[in-house]
Amino acid sequence: MSHALKRPDFDVIASWMKAGETVLDLGCGEGELLQLLAARGVRGWGIELDPGLMLAAVENGVNVIQSDLDAGLAGFEENAFDHVVLSRTLQTVRHTQQILAEMLRVGREAVVSFPNFAFWKNRMAVLNGHMPVSDDLPYQWYDTPNVRFFTMLDFEGLCEGMGVDIRDRQVLDERGAIVTEEHNFLGSLAVYRIGRGN
Repeated sequence: MSHALKRPDFDVIASWMKAGETVLDLGCGEGELLQLLAARGVRGWGIELDPGLMLAAVENGVNVIQSDLDAGLAGFEENAFDHVVLSRTLQTVRHTQQILAEMLRVGREAVVSFPNFAFWKNRMAVLNGHMPVSDDLPYQWYDTPNVRFFTMLDFEGLCEGMGVDIRDRQVLDERGAIVTEEHNFLGSLAVYRIGRGN
């Protein structure tokens, strides 16, 4: 049984989807987000690499495919889904631009959430000589699955450089409350809704 608190980014993600729409959840874990979306009438499928998590997702009634995100999404047609979600996983993939481009190829729009490395407590940890450890960055430096550490401004710059349109953004603090100012400083977790630029 999981002792983790319900993920506040899931509520934000779910609010951007309507009943009858389709979603592909990349790195779906045990399928918690897809279960939440299914209860709201959204049809979903997941991709997960870890065999144990994949089995748990199947046991939770989630349609899941075992695949490595770094291999891309070549098995999916263009515009196959209304939404493609990558929640708290972007920092773990090796080919960041490729996965974002693939998400926007197979989905009408994409949703990405990630820990904001510029959050003030993370900055303080670095100033004090240590890599940050928090609810949103829960690993020690030596056992983290994260291969990149970046900020909201970094992500927005990447989107601009790739010609990706940012359609919406919600920023959460470490308690899961919406941050309304100084987002890159006070925000622990960022959630973006993005689409292909014109």
